Amino acid sequence: MAEHPHAALVRRGYEAFQRGDMETLRGLMTGDCTHHVPGSHSLSGHYKGIDSIIEGYYDRLFSETAGSLRVELRTVLVDGRGHAITVHRITADRGGRHLDQTGGIVFRIVGEKITDLDECVEDIDQADDFWS
Repeated sequence: MAEHPHAALVRRGYEAFQRGDMETLRGLMTGDCTHHVPGSHSLSGHYKGIDSIIEGYYDRLFSETAGSLRVELRTVLVDGRGHAITVHRITADRGGRHLDQTGGIVFRIVGEKITDLDECVEDIDQADDFWS
């Protein structure tokens, strides 16, 4: 069986992110896309618009971890109505600290583009400590 188009879209996004291919990511999201980041650290909050997501969040993730950030996609679940949920493992090093935890993202997809990303983490306190 062929993979559902929404699962394939999300998988392409993860692959582009891991390669640092921000131009491909721009093509997968709507211009007014929003990425919601949980927690109470300097990177948490709501990034509205493709430039805010790419430059305000994704670029900072890589720069704050000196390029050590890795996200390994474990699975993609879809409902066929514009939602996809992922489970991934994230690892990174920053300021003598190491992050290794499970996370995920709830995606909303309209017109074959990602419109909203709600990020979730396994241990919000650990994430806050790492990014603070």
